Amino acid sequence: MLSQIIETDKQYYMNTFGARTPVCFDYGKGLELYTKDGDKYYDFFAGIAVTALGHSHPKFVKSITEQAGKLLHTSSIYYIEKQAQLAKLLVENSCADKAFFCSTGAEANEGAMKLAKIYFYKQGKPNKNEIITLKNSFHGRTLATVAATGQEKYQKPYKPLTPGFKHVEINDFDALAAAVNENTAAIMMEPVQGESGVHPAKAEYLKKVRQLCDEKEIILIFDEVQTGMGRTGKLFAYENYGVEPDIFTLAKALGNGIPIGAVCAKEFVASGFEPGDHGTTFGGNPFSCNAACTVFEIFKEEKIVENAAEVGAYFKEKLNALADKYDFITEVRGIGLMLGVETKDSIAKKICDALFENKYLTGCIAGKIIRILPPLVITKADVDKFIEVLAKACEEV
Repeated sequence: MLSQIIETDKQYYMNTFGARTPVCFDYGKGLELYTKDGDKYYDFFAGIAVTALGHSHPKFVKSITEQAGKLLHTSSIYYIEKQAQLAKLLVENSCADKAFFCSTGAEANEGAMKLAKIYFYKQGKPNKNEIITLKNSFHGRTLATVAATGQEKYQKPYKPLTPGFKHVEINDFDALAAAVNENTAAIMMEPVQGESGVHPAKAEYLKKVRQLCDEKEIILIFDEVQTGMGRTGKLFAYENYGVEPDIFTLAKALGNGIPIGAVCAKEFVASGFEPGDHGTTFGGNPFSCNAACTVFEIFKEEKIVENAAEVGAYFKEKLNALADKYDFITEVRGIGLMLGVETKDSIAKKICDALFENKYLTGCIAGKIIRILPPLVITKADVDKFIEVLAKACEEV
C-alpha cells in the first residue's frame, strides 16, 4: 500500500519535497496517528505547529461538519457572519483593532508588508518603502516573502529578488539600528524563529526595537504564523515580552488544519487599507472562519493556552535534565510548547531517526536540532513517555 502511494507520488506530484519520511497516515485521534496498516504513531510535530487541538477533536469535527452542510463560500462581496465574529474575537483578545483574513501564512505576511507600505504611501511618503527582517528568519514561499526570509538557500533560485529588503542578525540591536534609514517602512520579525531552529528573541532586544520604531516612525510587524494561538504558552507570543506590534500575522493553528491566515493591525495603520487596496477570493470564507471561531471556543473551554504554558515548562525542565546527562546536547531552547534541542555534529538526525523508529514524530533541522511542536492538548504523562523514548535514543547514540 505505502509503496504504491510513494510510486504514484513520484510519478505525478512535482518533486518539491524530495524523498519524504516513509509513512502515510489514514486517521488520527488526539496525539495519535494511524496508518492504513494500523501502526500507531505519536505526533510531537502537529503538522508543523498546525493541529493545536490534536487530531479529530470531537467538538471541532462536529462544528466543521455542520458548517460544511450549511455553507462553504460566498465571497466577500457579501457580509459573512463568521468572518465578522472571528475578527471580533481576535480584536477582543489582542492588541489589534482590525483584522483581515486570507488563506495562508505567506499571504498574511504579504498583506502585512503591503499594509505597512501603503500606510506611508497615503501619508505622502512613497519613498518610505524598505523593510528590515532578520537573518535565519522564515516568512513564506511567495516571491516577496522569500525576499523577506533571511536564508540564502530559499532565495538563490529566484534572484533577482523582490527589492526593498535588508537582513540583520537576531538580538543584535546595534546592527538593526544601523540598517534603519529614512526609507525604512517596517521591521518584521518572528518573536521566536521556528524554521531555522527555535531561536527566541530576547525581551530587552524587542523592547529596544519597539522604542526604535516609535522614534523613527517605523511599523513593527510580528510574524506570529507559528508562534501565535497558544504555542508559546500565551495566546500570542508578544505577550511573553510585554511588547505590542503594530501589525501581527497568524495562520497555522488558527484553523487547526483548516487553511486560514490573518493580518491583525492597530487602527492607525489598518486605516491604510481602503476599498480596492487589497483582497482575496477564499480568505475569510464561512467555513474557515467557523473553524477558527471554534478553535477559540475550545481554547477557552479547555484552557488550552494555560495547558501549553504549564506542560511546556515541564517539558523544557525534562529536556534540560537530559542535556545535563548527555554532553552531546549543547542547548535546549524555546518557550511553551515550541522547543528545540541542539546537539553536536549530526547527532540530532540520528536521534530523530530513532524516535521515528519508536513511532514518535518530531522535526529535524540541519541534522543538529530536534524540533518539538506537539499539539497543545498534550499532558505531562505524554511528555514522560516521550522523554523515556528520547532518553533511550540518546543512550543508543
